[in-house]
This record gives sequence, structure tokens and C-alpha cells, in this order.
Amino acid sequence: MAYPMLESPLGDKYLYDGKFIDRDSIEAKEISVPTEEVTYYETIRIKDGVMLYSEDHLARLDKSVQGIEAFDVDVNKIGDDCRMFLKETGYANGYNGNLRIVLTKSHLLVHICEANIPTQEKFDNGINSLTLKWERVAPNIKVFRGDYKQAVADTFARENSDGHPYEIVLCDNEGKYYEGSKSNLFVIVDDKVYSAPDEKILLGITRNRVMNSLKNSGAELVIGTFTMDEMVKLRDEGHKVALFVSSTPFDILPIRRIDDVVFDSASNELLKKISSDYVAAADKYISEHRI
Repeated sequence: MAYPMLESPLGDKYLYDGKFIDRDSIEAKEISVPTEEVTYYETIRIKDGVMLYSEDHLARLDKSVQGIEAFDVDVNKIGDDCRMFLKETGYANGYNGNLRIVLTKSHLLVHICEANIPTQEKFDNGINSLTLKWERVAPNIKVFRGDYKQAVADTFARENSDGHPYEIVLCDNEGKYYEGSKSNLFVIVDDKVYSAPDEKILLGITRNRVMNSLKNSGAELVIGTFTMDEMVKLRDEGHKVALFVSSTPFDILPIRRIDDVVFDSASNELLKKISSDYVAAADKYISEHRI
């Protein structure tokens, strides 16, 4: 399924092939219609005007290209273009949101996009989620996939007892929970943190940083997944069970509810330690990378 290069944009200007174009320009209209070219993308969190872990995102963008079309990607030039875009548009002055890089074999687009940044209440109490049974194909190659996007959109339109979900959690054909629709999923059981095998998930940028925070918090990482029945059984047996997701748009968020099953994730002490360490590391990165 073909998708446009320009999707969910914010702001009056975009950077297209190294030149600024206006929102109402002919070029903007042209890239708002579906293209038949393979479209690669990265969404980078902007915090206090700084692209968070941009070097990791650009390396993954190149990896996605090499996995399909294998054309040359100048990640240094793309990074310079992004910084120039932020500076010239004023977004480098304390902006909080998302920047999207969209790349085809012929074109490069940089723009600010919609960002669903969570409120403090979601960090404090946890998020609502719903289940989607879906086996992801080549999760570490970030291209637009129409069938997956539609299935996720349909699930976001559903409700449970808490209303519409903030995130969708994927389970495989065996009912094992392994990933979020736009995030990585972790399950805490006592002092262990479980994550799905690398080949099943997108090796997210935030996930790599979360791994460092796991070590700093004294948690043991275990490769493994659970069905809902298994997680509920562990919880009911008195184990300390918590779930959280990590992603560029929202860092680390506890999960309060999946479908109609409730977990007291936000009060988990190990999760609090992991989150605190992650936030401190992100703040240090921002202070060292101001434009």
C-alpha cells in the first residue's frame, strides 16, 4: 500500500531535499499524496529543543535502507539538515515534540509531526491499553506497512472500561505478549525484567537506553514472554508483577490496564528506579547536545 511522504505535519515550513517549503506550497501538496517509492522513516523526540539520541535514530534509518534497497545514506548530512531545520524554524528554542525524517531513494523530508506526549497523570498512574493479535514482519526495518497500520488504527478505535487505549499491546499466535504498537514492552516479575527475543521486536532507541537503566537499577534482564493468564497467575500468587512500555514519544510508561485486566505497575519500586535513572541520563544528554 502506498503512503505519502508528508503525514500528520505540524508547523508552517518543512525541509524538502535541503530547501524550505511552505505548508501551502505546490511541493507540499505533491508529497501529501501517496508515493510508490519505498518510504523509510524515523521519528525523533525533541526535548527542550534537542533531538534525543539522534545518532541512534540515523544509524537505524541507514540500517532500514540497507535491508531493502541498499542505497547510500549520508547520515551526517541528514543530521546537519535536521539541526539546521530546528534552528532556522525556532524549534531549537525549548520545543518539546517530535521530528520526523522521511527518506526515499529520491527524496528527503524533515518536518515536525504530531506528538502524543503523555500527561504527568499517565506517568503517575499508568496507561490504558488493548490487545492486538499480530505477528510483525521484519520489525527492525522501518517502512510504512499498510495492513499493520490499519489493524492498529482499528484497535485504537475500540474501548474498554477505561475508554480508548493510549497504546496497543501485541501478542503472537500463542497469546504471548511481546511488543507495543509503537513501543517496546517489558514485564517485571519481582527483581527480573522480561523482554521478548530481539528477532520479534523493533530494537528501539529508547529500549537501548532502558537496558542501561536496568543495569544501573540492579535488575536482571531475562529473555521471555508471557500470556495474560500466566501474568495474572503470577500476580495472584503474590509475585510483584508490573508492565511498562518504552518509546521515543513517551520514554517509559507503566501499564495500568490491558483490556480489562488491571496491574499496579506504577507503584512498583523497581520500575520507579529504572524510570528515575532513565530520566537522569536523558537530561544529561540534553545538556550536552544543545544547538
